[in-house]
Amino acid sequence: MRITWKLEGKMESTEVEQKHFVLVHGGCHGAWCWFKLKPLLEAAGHRVSAFDLSASGTNTKVIQDVATLADYTMPLLEFMATIPPEEKVVLVGHSLGGMNLALAMEKFPEKISVAIFLSAFMPDTVHKPSYVLDQYNKRTPAEAWLDTQFLPYNAENESEISMFFGPKILSLKLYQLCSNEDLELGKILVRPSSLFLKDLANAKQFTEEGYGSVKRAFVVCQEDKAINEDFQRWMIENNPVVEEKELTGVDHMPMLCDPKQLSVCLLDIVL
Repeated sequence: MRITWKLEGKMESTEVEQKHFVLVHGGCHGAWCWFKLKPLLEAAGHRVSAFDLSASGTNTKVIQDVATLADYTMPLLEFMATIPPEEKVVLVGHSLGGMNLALAMEKFPEKISVAIFLSAFMPDTVHKPSYVLDQYNKRTPAEAWLDTQFLPYNAENESEISMFFGPKILSLKLYQLCSNEDLELGKILVRPSSLFLKDLANAKQFTEEGYGSVKRAFVVCQEDKAINEDFQRWMIENNPVVEEKELTGVDHMPMLCDPKQLSVCLLDIVL
């Protein structure tokens, strides 16, 4: 793709290889959270796909119909299956979306040029898939969840637990640097999700041949109060990446509070 720039009154053109970004939202959110970032990447000449995971955004399922992480990830897995063999996409996963990335990387490693974990849970190939979530929960006191609601799917002892962010945790720990308008949008559109801890505790480890063979980058959000910087860096130390970037002055929702900085960061990783 040829992009033309106007510099000091002169027209200059350069060849830019078009990338295909696949944006994967975090828990309780949906494709809607990428509405500021998507046009910025497209304006830079790239293709962008963003969609709702199961029981998220406008997806018609409810979380009680989604028994496993694989069920939750199914829209992404079905999308990856349609990618032609000769094409490689750039996966970007935010927050819980890192776990969805891991499933796609395990199943379709040959279709991914790089997987970018945006302040996202990043598993390894040594421990069980639930390991990073278990570590996060160990380091996060119950009171830190503020008004998040955790409810069993049903009356069974082995039921998964749903998770739903309340207005207090949204305003104080997820959107604290976002505009009031973005916060209100989040309050209106978030839906119950799940960490799928019971499913992941019994799932097979990710493999070096699948998940471990894909190039990984991590984007640290310095002012993130939901997955704080210390835990983000612990995940990188636990499973080192080929490239690490930092976003300054952004909270847990960088695609909303500073989409331009995020866009430049992502393009710097892939170009």
